[in-house]
Amino acid sequence: MSTYTVVTILVAISAFFSYLNARFLKLSGTIGIVTIATIASILIIVFGESIPSVNRFINALTAHMDLSDTLLDTMLGFLLFAGSLNFDINRLKGQIKPVLILSTIGVVLSTAIFGALFYVVSMLIHIQVPFVYCLLFGALISPTDPVAVSSILKKSKIPKHLETIITGESLFNDGIGLVLFITLSQIARQRKVEIPFGKIAQLFCTEVFGGLILGLIMAVIIYRLMKAVEDFQTIIILSLALVMSLTVLCSLLHFSGPLSVVTAGLYIGSHDLTSDEQGSRTRQFMERFWKLIDELMNTILFVMIGLQLLKLPFVDDYWRSGLLAIVVILIARGLSVWLPVTLLKRTLDLNYKSIFILTWAGLRGGISIALALSLRESKYKELIIASCYFVVIFSIIVQGLTLNKVIRLALNKKEPEP
Repeated sequence: MSTYTVVTILVAISAFFSYLNARFLKLSGTIGIVTIATIASILIIVFGESIPSVNRFINALTAHMDLSDTLLDTMLGFLLFAGSLNFDINRLKGQIKPVLILSTIGVVLSTAIFGALFYVVSMLIHIQVPFVYCLLFGALISPTDPVAVSSILKKSKIPKHLETIITGESLFNDGIGLVLFITLSQIARQRKVEIPFGKIAQLFCTEVFGGLILGLIMAVIIYRLMKAVEDFQTIIILSLALVMSLTVLCSLLHFSGPLSVVTAGLYIGSHDLTSDEQGSRTRQFMERFWKLIDELMNTILFVMIGLQLLKLPFVDDYWRSGLLAIVVILIARGLSVWLPVTLLKRTLDLNYKSIFILTWAGLRGGISIALALSLRESKYKELIIASCYFVVIFSIIVQGLTLNKVIRLALNKKEPEP
């Protein structure tokens, strides 16, 4: 199949699944799409042999879909820019301490706790996974996913200050998560137990600060160009060029692309193009354009996630590790939030009800799967990928569907009357 054919089929399937969800399930967009795509994949796996033509067609389609490259190299920049463009930076300033702590210390704690627990419990059920691979699994599954978080939280009833914290955390935890993932990947390949702290510090500074600085510089340049024109089409093209240029430059310079794009989106979104009515309309048009891009790519992405199950014939062999990973990541998430809040209670100004909500709202999505798929070949790669899918599907469907109930339970609110 050609690239155009694959994209056309994905858009058609996404449109059909969106219709089914809007017409019958009436769930939140992301949850409904993933649910339908997952059910469709399971049905094809179960009944595929009785309909060989459909089975061959879907398998040929999924064979041409590289979720890791498509998400990390293409879609992620657009999705993050769209999310950060509409993010209220003034609300972020009020919650900057918990956002920074959870997106750095919280990710490190979650990785360490997940790795240790997964290693111990997997040994108890006779699944032999080296400790470094357990930590590697923890590094790719610990950061909350900005795409899943933004798409599900926008229709939740989570308190505004907690929504700001979890959304801000998901936008900024890429840096430390990626550094941990790359470092642990190198250690796993070299089979060394020593941790090169100097190299980690250099990698962290390059990835994080390089991405932040490049994103800010490019955003300032593009913003000044936008202010100099009034043509709506030109402004949209400039915003597209900004996202695409940052993605390419960060790849060449080994900077953090997601952090760079988020920085640019926050800067553009927090500055008015002009003070007159024309500038206000242009801002609205640009926000609507990027909201459309966000919704379209979200739909296609989560259809791809659901259909990727067809490429996992080994899921049946790893259901125990998948269920184990779900329990362990919830424990690790809870402890990685509880420990900083307990030690820095006065600084963070969060109570234990907030911890409960932040734990359940820590959603995982396509980025974790993309990182798992990017792992070098080893005899543990299949286990990590399959278990990662269990966590992501549970996170989006189960945690997404029950999030409002958990919020009401934590805040002692009654169920609203129909």
